[in-house]
Amino acid sequence: MMMRDAAATKQRILEHARDQFAQHGFAAVTVKGVADAAGVSPNLITRYFGGKDGLFLAATRVAIPVSNSFDGDRSGLGARLAASIVQRWFGAPGEDPLLVLQRASGERPEAAEALAEFLDTNSLHPLYRYLRDSGLDDADAQRRAAAIDAFVLGVSTRRRVLRSALGDPAELQAWLSATIQHLADG
Repeated sequence: MMMRDAAATKQRILEHARDQFAQHGFAAVTVKGVADAAGVSPNLITRYFGGKDGLFLAATRVAIPVSNSFDGDRSGLGARLAASIVQRWFGAPGEDPLLVLQRASGERPEAAEALAEFLDTNSLHPLYRYLRDSGLDDADAQRRAAAIDAFVLGVSTRRRVLRSALGDPAELQAWLSATIQHLADG
């Protein structure tokens, strides 16, 4: 019973930390503020996460199932990736760990490194492998994967980090789909 309560408490702390880091950035968030929001003692955050840096790193651990986007012919890649992106961006505003990393990457070197590592592992490398396996030569697959990765990161930064409006989900998805497909096709 105690373990379940501890796990639930850790999860509640992480949810409040994600929300606060996403909305306010790393510098403005305090351990006390997260503790108050989660209804726990700040000492508990120190015990579970070792302090603010550990809490930040735990709150920004993210896994995105991108493999579904790579199921199917290259001619539908743009549509599949765009649907996945729009679903993520409109699904849980303010709590997306990837958004937290993006916002904090300018002020925290470890956030920038975590974001780069995440994008390499979960976006760039799988996309490169998919494009290569779809019949492109190695160099072309690398160039196209890098272009798609940079485009999506740029749109995310402009529309989410800089807090511009995301716009209409259907229009955004159509635009992302067409542009990603154009980059994939060359």
